[in-house]
Amino acid sequence: MLGPELEQIITRNQSHGWILEPDAKRLLSGVGVPVPQGFWMKAKKDVARAVHAVGGYPVAAKVVSPRALHKTELHGVALGVGSDSALSACFDRFSEIEGFQGLLVEEMISGRELIVGGKNDTQFGALVLIGIGGTGVEIYGDTTLRMAPLTDTDVRSMIRCLKGRALVEGYRGEAPVHLDSLIQIVLAVSELTIRLGDRIESIDLNPVICSPERCTAADARIILAV
Repeated sequence: MLGPELEQIITRNQSHGWILEPDAKRLLSGVGVPVPQGFWMKAKKDVARAVHAVGGYPVAAKVVSPRALHKTELHGVALGVGSDSALSACFDRFSEIEGFQGLLVEEMISGRELIVGGKNDTQFGALVLIGIGGTGVEIYGDTTLRMAPLTDTDVRSMIRCLKGRALVEGYRGEAPVHLDSLIQIVLAVSELTIRLGDRIESIDLNPVICSPERCTAADARIILAV
């Protein structure tokens, strides 16, 4: 069980077939996955309120729409937005996207990009993935997959299996990422995938942005089962 609030998130997104990102971030936060400071800006007059909620400029702005599962393909993402006028312009531009329900305004985060995912396979049950993420994840294919539930030891083993493990562990004088935070995210996704069971098709956190100080799920997509 997820609790009443998180159950409501799933119920109100059922007709979309996937959970809108602001709701997905709330669900993930509720099970222990760190997410960026964010504000669902539903009216242009809320520019100042949104920026204050995320700690000031620069910010990331993303379209919220049940028709915008792949936001970047619809040019529905703006990074490094640095002023009230620029954020208002994003609101106007994104409002032309079908099904527009506002902007998700978030703090900007920098670091190394990883991917963490979960899915329920009809043959093997709950599976969890970790890999080198970002826009090149499908090109490099540097991922590893294990059956859930996972332990701390399992996650560390998965990281060691990555060809790009040096990006996590540190290389050429670069500090390693905050490993405990990354492990926390993977274990939370493992647990959530099991708890949601056949109610979901997949959980996709890409990128999870990691620095020496923290790891954060910068983007989140949860596809519901038909």
